Amino acid sequence: MEDIILKLEDITKIYSNGTVANKDINIEFKKGEIHSIVGENGAGKSTLMKIIFAIEKQTLGKIYHKGEEVHYQNSMEAINHGIGMVHQHFMLIPSFTVAQNIVLGNEPTKGAFIDKNEAVRVTQELVKKYNFDIDVTQKVADLTVSAKQKVEILKTLYRNAEIIILDEPTAVLTPQETDQLFEQLIKFKEMGHTIVFISHKLNEVLQISDRISVIRKGVSKGTYDAKDITIDKLTELIIGRKLETNYDGYRRDSENHELILDVRNIDHKDGAGVEKLKNINFSIKAGEILGIAGVQGNGQEELIKTLTGLMPIQNGKISICGNDVSNMSISQKRKAGMSYIPEDRMVDGCAAKESIQDNLISTTYERDKFSGKFFIKAKSIKNNALELIDRFSIKTMSEKEKVGALSGGNIQKVVVAREWSTDPKLMIAEQPTRGIDIGSADYIHKELIEMRNNGKGILLVSADLNEVLALSDRLVVMEQGEIVAYFDSLKGVTESELGLYMLGVKRQSEEEIRRACYD
Repeated sequence: MEDIILKLEDITKIYSNGTVANKDINIEFKKGEIHSIVGENGAGKSTLMKIIFAIEKQTLGKIYHKGEEVHYQNSMEAINHGIGMVHQHFMLIPSFTVAQNIVLGNEPTKGAFIDKNEAVRVTQELVKKYNFDIDVTQKVADLTVSAKQKVEILKTLYRNAEIIILDEPTAVLTPQETDQLFEQLIKFKEMGHTIVFISHKLNEVLQISDRISVIRKGVSKGTYDAKDITIDKLTELIIGRKLETNYDGYRRDSENHELILDVRNIDHKDGAGVEKLKNINFSIKAGEILGIAGVQGNGQEELIKTLTGLMPIQNGKISICGNDVSNMSISQKRKAGMSYIPEDRMVDGCAAKESIQDNLISTTYERDKFSGKFFIKAKSIKNNALELIDRFSIKTMSEKEKVGALSGGNIQKVVVAREWSTDPKLMIAEQPTRGIDIGSADYIHKELIEMRNNGKGILLVSADLNEVLALSDRLVVMEQGEIVAYFDSLKGVTESELGLYMLGVKRQSEEEIRRACYD
């Protein structure tokens, strides 16, 4: 079949510890198609992409590229043969220009020196050819998230990639930015490129794909034409069961309406004097979820760090249950009733080299329940871990397994279980389901709603507008460090409308925002 550009035949990957990541995977990728790979975290998608990109070697099976069996020894060989990959976490040098990042490692030269003018010229031609709206002389540090993603794609195109693997490319994009990306992907397809699209957003997968391959527990569940499959059927293939898409049936009214979190007049400037937060005001009552929507980099990080104590407060006041916690340490804020699910589970959320049971007590180990006068209470720590592993359906062989050995979804469950177990009054959930599969995300969503139902106050920060709209009772939108919109009811509010506020196209009046935030 001459239109098959890449073929995987009976690909099996078995790690040295006996874990079977992939088993007898057979997939054919056609030239000039958008082909999505979907599955839960730990299903084997990432391993399969690493094998295609020659970061890892398969244990068994064959790979055919343009009809010939290939044995690429490393990713550079794969790149040189027309395979490119855009990782979820960008690999760019912020202090370099767009042009410098694109040509890095394959720079045009003039004699013994890099020809900077030629680098600008060739990258400008590339930008024009693929109709990208981007200035190649601009520093990457000054770009938006969507522009940085374009630079990553241009890096692969500069190296003549015919096959482009995109890992969660829309995770931090607005609906409008996602539409722009999809328009470009369709143009790439029409120009003969093959796009391998990895995403947990099934509505987007169905929108953009020509064909979809499903992997569950390392085994292929088939390849389907996108036009012939529904989102319900796709969900069932991925997780092995049907999934409810509406959480209204899980909500219960709480009798407690205590003011849990009160944030007043928060401002913050960075070291260069740039305003990152401008007069932030909002409150959360018991039994409600307040969502914060916004494009990444619009003050959410600074706000969360100020609230949690990761960054000192510069101006304003923060109260939890009527107690001023503005200048308290992280541990003091936790004792006042705060818990925190951080955005980056690997950097801030867990100790990857430590066991599950140790991670589950990492914020409470000094409590009498776990620590005696001289020794830790090993049995109590183990029982705590076993209870939480069962309660949160964490898939593991043992409570002593290292957290880093778990799938992304199960690592996130460990973090959520630990924070839930402190019985907080306030839960700050920052991107709680980013990069995890729909089954794990659904479980965490229901846990957050159950906490809400039990009278907790929850602050939900998410770039996933579907998540924000599905879970929140009320919602604010941040743009350029300010609250630019407030919704005390989400009835009729659409992702597209929120996207306009997130991009700065629309803004509510100061009076509307002030009145809403102080009510």
